[in-house]
Amino acid sequence: MTVELVPVPAAALHQQVAQRLRQMLIEGAIAPGSKLNERELCAALAVSRTPLREAIKMLAIEGLVVLLPNRGAVAVQLTEDDVRHTFEVMAGLEAQSGELAARRVTDEEIAEIRALHYEMLAAWTRRDLPGYYRLNAQIHQAINAAAKNPVLVATYVQINARLHALRFRSNQDETKWARAVADHERMVEALAARDPQAMREVLSQHLAAKLETVLAQLRADGSVPARDAAAG
Repeated sequence: MTVELVPVPAAALHQQVAQRLRQMLIEGAIAPGSKLNERELCAALAVSRTPLREAIKMLAIEGLVVLLPNRGAVAVQLTEDDVRHTFEVMAGLEAQSGELAARRVTDEEIAEIRALHYEMLAAWTRRDLPGYYRLNAQIHQAINAAAKNPVLVATYVQINARLHALRFRSNQDETKWARAVADHERMVEALAARDPQAMREVLSQHLAAKLETVLAQLRADGSVPARDAAAG
């Protein structure tokens, strides 16, 4: 029996490579500020330079990497002010998303989000951080989609892309991780109750706690300088 091999279209290939690179950036396999070595990445991902370079261009548009003249691509490294400003915007987007979702969510969407939540709890029990984060992100995306505002969705995706790696790392502290899980319990309850104010509050508080965790981690490992007194 012979099987016809169907080549993967070039467009699909570079999108697949971009997704692999995103995962590597989020999970820290490519550290912030480090150069993306094309030769090593081609070998690791088993692709040629053409789809790799197309994928890197996609990530540059998303703000995950920076293209430097004559130096190639470097994984983005946010300053403390970058982190604060981006989380401030995300907190507003998440709060607005939650409020609108509580007003517009369908029973089917609630059931889907609840199912994702239970899967996420199982990943948390196993201490499967990559699996937990993937499901966590899907829950936030599902809440955002339930808001049924395409402008909000597009803005959310664009801004959140800059924070994936930081949000992933924030769950490496057991206490903070448990608090994040408790926040998600409250989100599901508020959404099921179709309570716009409760959704706005829990999502605002969730992002505020996430910001403080992220800043503490960055300062502890020296990833960014502490915010000086002049900055307030």
